[in-house]
Amino acid sequence: MDLYFNEYGAGFPIIIVHGLLGTSDNWITVAKKLSAEYSVFNVDVRNHGRSPHLPEMNYPAMAADLKAFLENQWIHKAHLIGHSMGGKLVMQFALEYPEIVDKLVVVDIAPKSYPGGHEHILAALESIDLNVVESRKEVEAALSEKLDEPESVIQFLMKNLHFDRVLNNYSWKMNLSAILDHYEEISGAIESGESFDGPTLFISGGNSKYILPEDEPAIRELFPKAEFKVVEDAGHWVHAEKPAEIFEILKEFLKD
Repeated sequence: MDLYFNEYGAGFPIIIVHGLLGTSDNWITVAKKLSAEYSVFNVDVRNHGRSPHLPEMNYPAMAADLKAFLENQWIHKAHLIGHSMGGKLVMQFALEYPEIVDKLVVVDIAPKSYPGGHEHILAALESIDLNVVESRKEVEAALSEKLDEPESVIQFLMKNLHFDRVLNNYSWKMNLSAILDHYEEISGAIESGESFDGPTLFISGGNSKYILPEDEPAIRELFPKAEFKVVEDAGHWVHAEKPAEIFEILKEFLKD
């Protein structure tokens, strides 16, 4: 599995994993700040961005992808940071391959199952016939009409639109059909096994409901050294809303 990635800086490696419908550039602001002291790798997970499209999509498979990526880069130990779906992925990875993970950071997600919430977005994306659209503005207008979402969400989704200058057509970077087929697994709980006993930090947005106080006992069962930080006045996209605060939290937690 050859995952697409961007690399910044030099030093001990940090792997950053984006969330559902995201890409490797979602964390570029924080990654570049961390690169002053670390080698930072922002990856596209399978069926996202420029990484391969495959029919299977679940957390054990994505954790195996990440392990292969680390092996290809000759990385034997790393800090892992994951947001949302990426947070579940790095949790799964730490439980399966604890010897590779030095410190683990999970951003605004718990290891539990969630009741969905992206169905309307996936349906809107699927409803657009990219074979007939003639411009990015046309796609953007269609999404804005179909979705009652802030402009920031529309622009986030638009990052997935690709134009092929040779074929003169548009396509989605993500494998929308695979994501739709496996959305229940993506929304589901991670497949827990042994606990991860390394240093672990859960960061949540103060306005987000993805990590609740009642989730902490179940989190500590899998991650007994878990610490919790709340970024006030931030929602689920805490790294995009409060990048300076996130950087300071990460800098403090990851230091030797």
